[in-house]
Amino acid sequence: MAKKGNRVQVILECTEHKNSGKPGTSRYITTKNKKNTPDRIELKKFNPILNKMTVHKEIK
Repeated sequence: MAKKGNRVQVILECTEHKNSGKPGTSRYITTKNKKNTPDRIELKKFNPILNKMTVHKEIK
């Protein structure tokens, strides 16, 4: 059986990509501990379409 814990999968989406007008999306899947970080997370990740580091925010 799988462990039941506080770790959940989250999807991170680029914030700058929406405003750029270029097609496609930049998304990453990662995990976070819901007990330690109950609010939405923001990480700087590489956007291959814009070819630079941008802020990615948790969605849904």
